[in-house]
Amino acid sequence: MIGGLQNITKIPELKKRILFTLLMLAVYRVVSHIPTPGIDAAALSAFFKSRGDTLFGLIDMFSGGALGQMSVVALGIMPYISASIILELLTVVVPLLEKLKKEGEQGRKKIIQYTRYGTVILSMIQGFGIAIGIESMVVGQSPVVPVGGWGFRILAAITLTAGTAFLMWLGEQITERGIGNGISLIIFAGIVARLPEGILGVIQTMGAPGQLGPFGILILLAFMIAVVGFIVLVERGQRRIPVQYAKRVVGRRMYGGQTTHLPLKINTAGVIPPIFASSIIMFPATIANFLNVKEFPWLQTVVNVLSPGHVAYELIFVGFVIFFCYFYTAVHFNPVDVADNMKKYGGFIPGIRPGKNTADYIDRVLTRVTFFGALYVSAVCVLPQILIYQLHVP
Repeated sequence: MIGGLQNITKIPELKKRILFTLLMLAVYRVVSHIPTPGIDAAALSAFFKSRGDTLFGLIDMFSGGALGQMSVVALGIMPYISASIILELLTVVVPLLEKLKKEGEQGRKKIIQYTRYGTVILSMIQGFGIAIGIESMVVGQSPVVPVGGWGFRILAAITLTAGTAFLMWLGEQITERGIGNGISLIIFAGIVARLPEGILGVIQTMGAPGQLGPFGILILLAFMIAVVGFIVLVERGQRRIPVQYAKRVVGRRMYGGQTTHLPLKINTAGVIPPIFASSIIMFPATIANFLNVKEFPWLQTVVNVLSPGHVAYELIFVGFVIFFCYFYTAVHFNPVDVADNMKKYGGFIPGIRPGKNTADYIDRVLTRVTFFGALYVSAVCVLPQILIYQLHVP
C-alpha cells in the first residue's frame, strides 16, 4: 500500500487526475456555502436543528449541510440519483428504453441524456416544493423567508435547479477526468464535511455525565474500524457460478473451451434500498411540518412511531430495505438475459441444461445471495441507530 502511494508522484497522469478530483471537490464545498437569495439564514438553521429526523434531515446529510444553509446546491445530487433510478426502472417496462440499453455505448449516452432531462425536471419540482414549504416556516416570531411570493418561489426553484445541474456536471467531469465515480465522491464529500463537527462535539462532551470517556471512545473507534473492514469484505464478496464454454471452429481457428465464472455480488442493490426506505419512512414527518399537528392528532402519533430509535421504525425500515434489495436486484440483474447470452456464445453451467433451466438456477442462487445481502445492508443501517438511541453514543 505504501509503495502504491509512493507511485502516485511517479505517474504524471494519475497525479493529474487526483489533483483534478481534489480541486473539483474543493469547488463543490465552496459553492455549498453560497446562500439562496431571500432566506433568513439564522431562522433556517434553527428550524433544521429541530427537524433532523425528517426527510429534510436526510437530504441535508447527503448535501453536506447545504440544505440547512439553503445554499444554491441545497438539493444536492439526490435529484440525479432519483432520475437515474427512475430511468433504470423504466427500462423494464418501456420497450424504447430497453432497446437503447442493449445498443451499447450509443444507447448508454442516450439514456444519460434522458437522465439529465429528468434531473432538471425533478429539481424544478423539488425546488418549488421546498420554496413553498420554507416560505411557510416560522421559527419563534421570525419567518424564514422575510419577503415571500411567486418572485421568491420562481427564483429559488431556478437557483436550486441550476445548483443541482452544476453538481451533475461536476460529477461527470470527475468521472471523465478524475478518479472514481464523480457522483459517489460528491456524496462522500458532503457526508464527510460534517465529520469535524461531530468529532468536536464528542471531544467537548467527553467525560460529561452520561457521555463516553476516553476509554469508551477508543473502544468505539476500534469497533468502527472493524465495521468498516467488515463492509469492505462483504462488498467485495461474490458467489461465483462456474461457466464452461464449448469449443467451436470459426474458419481455421478454434475458439472456446475455457472455464470461467459468473460473479454474483452479495450486495447487488448497493445503497439504493436504504435511501428509498429512509425517504418513505420520513415522508409522514416531513408532511407534518407543513400541517397543524393539533388538527391531526393521529398524524403526530404516526410521526412519533416512525421516529429513529423507535422499535416500529427499525422494523419497518428493515422490511423496506429487504423489499427494495430484492426489487432493485430484479430490475438490475435479469437471469433470463444472462442465460440467453451464455447460450448464444456457447456457454453453460456444468450439470445444468442451457436456456430456461440455467435461468432458473441463476435466479435461485441470486435469491439466496440477495437475502444475505439484504440482512447485511439492514444491519449496517440499523447499527448507528442502535448506538445513538439505545446505547446513547454521540
